Amino acid sequence: MIEELLPDPVVTVETFGDDGFGDAPLYPGEEALVSRAVTKRRREFAAVRACARQAMEKLGVAPQPVLNGEGGAPGWPDGLAGSMTHTDGYCAAALVRAHDLASLGIDAEPHSPLPDDVVPFVFLPDEAGRLRGLTERRPEIHWNRILFSAKESVYKAWYPLAGKWLDFTEADIVLDPGPETAPGAAGAPSGRLRATLLVPGPVVDGRAVGVFEGRWQVARGIVTTAVTVPHTSGAAGG
Repeated sequence: MIEELLPDPVVTVETFGDDGFGDAPLYPGEEALVSRAVTKRRREFAAVRACARQAMEKLGVAPQPVLNGEGGAPGWPDGLAGSMTHTDGYCAAALVRAHDLASLGIDAEPHSPLPDDVVPFVFLPDEAGRLRGLTERRPEIHWNRILFSAKESVYKAWYPLAGKWLDFTEADIVLDPGPETAPGAAGAPSGRLRATLLVPGPVVDGRAVGVFEGRWQVARGIVTTAVTVPHTSGAAGG
């Protein structure tokens, strides 16, 4: 699913359920990160890293540990940018050579309503207003969960570039429904997203980036979102 949301230079690996990754081995240094975790968390941790290592191999990079860097973000081999995500029954990793994209972020969530007590801390008033309009159009789609996932993807793309926290309310995200979301349309609902940063954007190739763009989809009971940040120079950056 996640592959459909990302451009060609990005390689992806995903798994549903255990799908052979449930007992994937941990690499040196990874065991300490989940030494006190419950079994479910350990299995997800191992499965998503197995996805990441398969993605490395697709790019011709020897599989290696994926440890947490600053802020808890995954540390990737030199020359790569990437993102990982997992939710109940689904794990995915996406990797790209750093000269092809400056950064990327992916996220997966269950397609279910976002808890009411979370909403006030996540959405801006304008976002909440747009969500009401989308809900009137397709009430069976949990738009607030899609927007939450989009904010997670924006953060994952932001952090490697900025190196600091981005609050949920520091990016104003517009969900653009595609034709698949028209009432009565067949197929998986999907569309684009555009995030306008409300704080100074990260500098990419010498230029500040104030807008992140990406895509979203709902399929198999799962919301997936992806955000990519291209290089701002005419030629790809390093």
